[in-house]
Amino acid sequence: MILSGRLSLFAKILLPIGLMGVVVLIGIGGYMLLEGYTFLEAIYMTVITVGGVGYGEVKTLGTAGRIFTIFLIGINLGLFTYFITLLTRFFTDGQFQSLYKKQKMEKAIASLRGHVIICGFGRNGKESANVLFRNGISFVVIDDKLDANDHDEFAVDHFIRGDATQDEVLLDAGIKNAQSLICCMPSDASNLFVVLTAKQLNPGIVVVSRASQDSSVSKLKLAGAANVIMPEKVGGAQMATLVMLPDTVELLSVMSTRNNEHFRVSEIAITRQVQLGALDLWNQTGCTVLGIRNADKTYTLNPSPVEIIDPGEYLIIMGSDVQLADAKRLLL
Repeated sequence: MILSGRLSLFAKILLPIGLMGVVVLIGIGGYMLLEGYTFLEAIYMTVITVGGVGYGEVKTLGTAGRIFTIFLIGINLGLFTYFITLLTRFFTDGQFQSLYKKQKMEKAIASLRGHVIICGFGRNGKESANVLFRNGISFVVIDDKLDANDHDEFAVDHFIRGDATQDEVLLDAGIKNAQSLICCMPSDASNLFVVLTAKQLNPGIVVVSRASQDSSVSKLKLAGAANVIMPEKVGGAQMATLVMLPDTVELLSVMSTRNNEHFRVSEIAITRQVQLGALDLWNQTGCTVLGIRNADKTYTLNPSPVEIIDPGEYLIIMGSDVQLADAKRLLL
């Protein structure tokens, strides 16, 4: 998408240059036919006429040759004026700056690895981007109506204006190298199409999608979405929980969305069978064990020290970056 826009812009600039070449060919043919010039003489006469050099004629021109020369000069002046106007607009109307920014952004996106792609920049998309920004996670936003400068809340360094359901747009966003994709399109049908396309282009990508209808949840999961969120249900459940456990909900919100180098919740993949008590993570690293994601994707919360963790399961812990790094080394 970005490349096609750049080519169309260059095509506008190259058009008068191509037309100038056509005029030169017409001039050569005209002088050879009307005045009987040799090929070299025709080239010389055409160049000095089109270039406005003002050298003398190779041979005295007849009436037909003079009329043809007037015609050639008039066409050349028109093309020259058009070319200068085009260049002036290119540099003064912001087209050059826009092209430069697109090229710079394209290179920046191409260099990303393990980033997140956000499709749709509405309320849910902006909130997702805000959380990723606060946690220092690289992301690319795709939206066909909005622009990166439509808000002042946080910086969006990588933005593509286009339709996320198109293969080329997702490829421009670096989906081949992306780790996750968040689908926040306004309709469930669009979300379903994006999920299908994303999984086709990168089968290993983790997709999280929003849904508006209950009937869409199973379809999105069947298409390849790892998780499907219904914002209305989540919002209602959170409001009810805030009534019952306000401080607990606030704490969990901080834990899940405001990670930094001093505090972070992380998942560690287990590659060998271990007993939780034998690891002694608290004394060895300072990390706190929150739970275990079992092989059947159920969770064991607040596990006991005798709990056995098998390969393929995940240990969910919290701690600082240094503590988490120590825990990962201990589990290797």
